[in-house]
Amino acid sequence: MLFSEIVYGPIHSRRLGVSLGVNLMPIDGKLCSFNCIYCECGFNQPFAHPVLPTREQVREALEEALRCMVYGVRCKVDGVQCTDGEKGKSPDVITFSGNGEPTMHPEFEGIIEDTCALRDMYCPGAKVSVLSNATQLGREDVVRALYKCDNRILKLDSAITETMRAIDDPVNRRLTADDIIGKLKLFDGDFTLQTCFLRGTLPDGRIVDNTTPEELEAWYKAVRLLKPKQIMIYVIDRATPVKTLEKISREQMEAIAAPLTKEGFSVQISA
Repeated sequence: MLFSEIVYGPIHSRRLGVSLGVNLMPIDGKLCSFNCIYCECGFNQPFAHPVLPTREQVREALEEALRCMVYGVRCKVDGVQCTDGEKGKSPDVITFSGNGEPTMHPEFEGIIEDTCALRDMYCPGAKVSVLSNATQLGREDVVRALYKCDNRILKLDSAITETMRAIDDPVNRRLTADDIIGKLKLFDGDFTLQTCFLRGTLPDGRIVDNTTPEELEAWYKAVRLLKPKQIMIYVIDRATPVKTLEKISREQMEAIAAPLTKEGFSVQISA
């Protein structure tokens, strides 16, 4: 499921509420530093020269979308006609996600600054959120930009390198789970940790399962080290590029969350 616009929605997110989405990656394929086996956008495309929206294009598209939502102005956003049902409703959140890793955009910091200014102008009650895999936290501009957001939602699908690589398939083949955890420590707990729990068989026959006792022990250890202000755990909900993945039950997700909830962590389950 690719997003064919710069700004899309609003959609009703399981985790965030009424969300106006922003896609900073190409509209004709996925471009990401991960190639996750469960990604609803599919696998990465072999772009020779990927075309990303400019900072100005993002600002213009977002302002048009917010005008349509908040003031009921009849307008078009990237060719998508606003409907009567969307008029006069402010988003709960402006979410950077889309067809790949948003922090890979070279103008990410400036785009976030523009977004915060537009939010303050049109819908000051809305939050600015970024869904990120944390791979770009070696860039100071990305860290600065994320600190300007209300919600930094950062991913850790496994605290064990072999499993992380099996699930997330990072483009950087040397990336380890400890590398990701080390980058997440930059925020001193002021972020939301996001994990997708799943199990299944990979195309090469390997079994992948981040719900085993060994996996959970390592993940709990990472959570206790990072002390995130919130934890979002969720299951696959749409078609995945690897078809042999299994959805984890609500009961098992509640069992996974239980030890952390008892310790005082805020855990949100989407199952």
